[in-house]
Amino acid sequence: MAKPTGIEKSDLITAAKQSLVEKGIEKFTLKAVAEQAGVTQGTIYYHFKSKEQIILEIVQDICENSWNEMVTIDQQMIQSALLSAKSRYENDAFYHKLFFTLIVFGFTNPAIRQQVGQILTAENEHLCHVLEKLWDTSPIDGVSVETWSIFLNALIDGLAIQVMMRDDFDVDAFYQQLEKILQTLYRLGK
Repeated sequence: MAKPTGIEKSDLITAAKQSLVEKGIEKFTLKAVAEQAGVTQGTIYYHFKSKEQIILEIVQDICENSWNEMVTIDQQMIQSALLSAKSRYENDAFYHKLFFTLIVFGFTNPAIRQQVGQILTAENEHLCHVLEKLWDTSPIDGVSVETWSIFLNALIDGLAIQVMMRDDFDVDAFYQQLEKILQTLYRLGK
């Protein structure tokens, strides 16, 4: 195994993101990441066991950065959260292509499946925490805030399928209406 060259793992993740954007998922390889980062393939293997692990860590990084963008807990946060979610559709649905690719890998690779499950759990927990700060109570009696967090997270991921598969899908119009729904839920939970 090669020794690390002093390059940070986060720098390799950035290089991997750039490689994915420039080359696309079809031509994404460990060699391409090494070339983008200006290191040897051995350095890449030192930090990552496989292409799937790099993709997984890219998705985790995007998720963490996305959720960390939400700094205030009020009505403005709804707009911030929606902008963050909507940004995941930019660059030809880059994030969701990676995420859905990982899901497919997870069908046959139990380790990837477990890690994707952990990402979903972390996202659901973070969203639940945010919703608990937004709402005094759930907007609908008998529906837990945890259920709301899972529902909203699944809604955003399901929306990605619409965006990626339908050329005529109007993301802006949908998000304007989704914001109205969420603002209404916010008021009901107060």
